[in-house]
Amino acid sequence: MKERCRGGGMPVAGLAAVWAMLALTAGTAQAAGKGLSEEPIPMATEEDLPERTAPPVEIGPDFLGRGNLPQGIELPTGAVWNPAFWVYGNYRTGYNYFDPGGSARAVSEWANDLDLFGNLHLSGTERVLVGFAPVSDDGEFSGYTFEPERAEGWDNAFNGRPTRLFFEGEIVEMFPGLDPNDRGIFDIGMSVGRQPLLFQEGILIDDDQVDGVALTRDTIIIPGLSVDTRLTAFYGWNEVNRGDNRDEDGAELFGLFMEGDWGWSTVQIDAAYVAGDQDSVHYGIGAIQRLTPFGRTVNTAIRVNRSDALEEPTPAARNGTLVFGEFSITPHGTHDVAYLNLFWGANEYRSALRDETAGGPLGRTGILFAAVGLGNYGSALSNQADNVVGAAIGRQFFWDGERKQIIVEIGGRAGTEETTADQAAIGARYQQALGRRFVLRFDGFVASREGGDDASGVRTELLTRF
Repeated sequence: MKERCRGGGMPVAGLAAVWAMLALTAGTAQAAGKGLSEEPIPMATEEDLPERTAPPVEIGPDFLGRGNLPQGIELPTGAVWNPAFWVYGNYRTGYNYFDPGGSARAVSEWANDLDLFGNLHLSGTERVLVGFAPVSDDGEFSGYTFEPERAEGWDNAFNGRPTRLFFEGEIVEMFPGLDPNDRGIFDIGMSVGRQPLLFQEGILIDDDQVDGVALTRDTIIIPGLSVDTRLTAFYGWNEVNRGDNRDEDGAELFGLFMEGDWGWSTVQIDAAYVAGDQDSVHYGIGAIQRLTPFGRTVNTAIRVNRSDALEEPTPAARNGTLVFGEFSITPHGTHDVAYLNLFWGANEYRSALRDETAGGPLGRTGILFAAVGLGNYGSALSNQADNVVGAAIGRQFFWDGERKQIIVEIGGRAGTEETTADQAAIGARYQQALGRRFVLRFDGFVASREGGDDASGVRTELLTRF
């Protein structure tokens, strides 16, 4: 790939140099003379175990509780179920100030989101899950808008529509008589209902609620090639959100997804066909591995994804390719993570499915590209992949027993066509755990965009997990 720096764009070589500097800033003193202890470690007693953080509602056996399990209920099929019902979720509330620059108005708002789940646990492999987002709906969030003045007032996104409602289980566990000798013939998992989908780490599919059915065959051993391979077939018939975040009536998804440990790499090969107003095919391949150049461990992931419209291109279905690479190390003597993520988008790549709050396919590049998913706070750098090359370099620092962390990141994207503007930004995120259920977070960035005014944003959020 040819390096290019035009307008406000940042050259990839410069980003790589900064990444190397971040990786080497940690202390390099190596602890000497400390081998593995030969003293046996006694078994932990009940007093040594950490206190359990219980969900607010538990009916039946406790979630991660101690003690003996109940005898359970034997079904006519021979399966044994131990029913339990747990309610859990998370609540996000935050203030956003986002100034996109140019003629666009700045946004000042208080936004809220609540994910509430009820889990009917039947056994170790079977459950029914129902979920609601009662204060947000289709990318709208309840709260209050302060700016712009024309939109000032209360925002109401209250609703009772379920975001999740599915059953999942394993056929041989529900009907053990099908394989009494445990030969693995019917080791097939299945799920049916409204469920989340994530493939190629969100580049191919990132949708939080799709009505569909899936069949999964796990533990497929290919002699001489694969240690373990999983194959999933999926059909979705409703809530199929296309690549431009549109819920298209009547659209259907047909997918075949494979993941396996092949030699020194975990390989993912996925393909999806979306039938709707405009049919399209989407496919991707990814490889995840740990390399050890010069005695240092480097975590790597390389992904190539492609989309093709089968007829005349539309906003939801276009032709394009996205190449994505992730590289990270743990600087010696620390628990930190230094990372470099690179991408190249040729033509106009589109994901098969994307949720309203997921943003574009480049969101995984870093905190400057990721969608916040709470209110109208936009990403510092565009997360769309049309005719662009770019990168993000950062370091995640941990301290106080990893209860506090800060991410510092710089990133840029340069258009490979005149229609795509160059952008560059720097940003940071601070997070701190409060007690056992709360996380306090602060975000901020400044960005420079070719042909437009500088953009900026600051926000704070309190996350409650229960």
